[in-house]
Amino acid sequence: MTPALVLLIVVCVTALAFDFTNGFHDTANAMAAAIATGALKPRAAVTLCASLDLVGALISVEVAITVTNHVIRIQNSDGTPIPALMADGGMPLLQILISGLAGAVIWNVLTWLFGLPSSSSHALFGGLVGATIAAVGLDGVRWVGEGTHLDGVVGKVILPALASPVIACIVAALSTRVIFKLMRNVQEKYRDGFFRKAQIGSASMLALSHGTNDAQKTMGVITLALIASGSWTDTTAIPLWVKLSCAIAIASGTFTGGWRIIRTMGKGLVEIAPPQGFAAEASSATVILVSSQMGFALSTTHVATGSILGTGLGRPGATVRWSTAGRMGIAWLITLPSSGAVGALCWFICHLVGGLAGGLTVFGLIVAAAGYIFLHSRRSKVSHHNVME
Repeated sequence: MTPALVLLIVVCVTALAFDFTNGFHDTANAMAAAIATGALKPRAAVTLCASLDLVGALISVEVAITVTNHVIRIQNSDGTPIPALMADGGMPLLQILISGLAGAVIWNVLTWLFGLPSSSSHALFGGLVGATIAAVGLDGVRWVGEGTHLDGVVGKVILPALASPVIACIVAALSTRVIFKLMRNVQEKYRDGFFRKAQIGSASMLALSHGTNDAQKTMGVITLALIASGSWTDTTAIPLWVKLSCAIAIASGTFTGGWRIIRTMGKGLVEIAPPQGFAAEASSATVILVSSQMGFALSTTHVATGSILGTGLGRPGATVRWSTAGRMGIAWLITLPSSGAVGALCWFICHLVGGLAGGLTVFGLIVAAAGYIFLHSRRSKVSHHNVME
């Protein structure tokens, strides 16, 4: 077994580990509102979310192809591979991928520890971009598409990141205002009872949409690793085993329940009534599904948070906890540069040690950091028993 093949296996394992952390980090996106309003019990909610995440991950591959083709520049304009990345069985590109994944995994578990719903997607892209810049410079990143097409990191990642939470917030605010206006003469117990039932459907649709976007990103990374090693050549398709393994990984992570972040999303921003929960979930699902079909690798966390904030703005007399929103906003702003810095640092370590040993060293750092953070989290355990306290 060649060193490049061993590193390929390590990259695939690390990518699936990231997918697992993405699952428990983002469970709150789909189910926090339903749990907060009592529409679903916590354990039932994460079980439903995991099942639909699995299904959603198999529906589409548009976002996965975006990750494969529009982040790291692996080909020249004439379609030929870039030698600096594909030499030695793709070892240079594999080192970039393991380093970028290190930035994403470490950022994910760190923000989970503090209950901050930051973006797993931006952690991944930040890590990959940081490692790529450290390895081959700014030209190694595909910032924009060829000709007049606004693809690349700018068109597929940065612009959707800026626009999607704003759009979700506006849609949710308008929906909430319309719902409360239409239901103003209905007794609260009947109104809330109806929307608790409706939330089961809207939360399910949101969980399904999460799978169509977030699970796809790991599929794209693994496919890129396969292309680097010469095991796969089609940049417009994803191997079936990659689809299945990524779908299972993110569903498994979702099933564990990201209780710390569910608490923040469900209680930390707005006291959510069932009509607000329905409006938030329906708005988020719509924005994510449309974006997935267009290949936009947006942050489902940002979309869900924007929707929840929108329901607070749209309901007369509701209180928005802007201090919590401010903490989350700071986490959003520093996610890309922080994960990028970790990715770049890990690449320098990988390059300094060299070859397969460098990749294994970075893998060891990921395991050590994640293990330490997990053990630290046991000091103040949050579970489905106390998530809404």
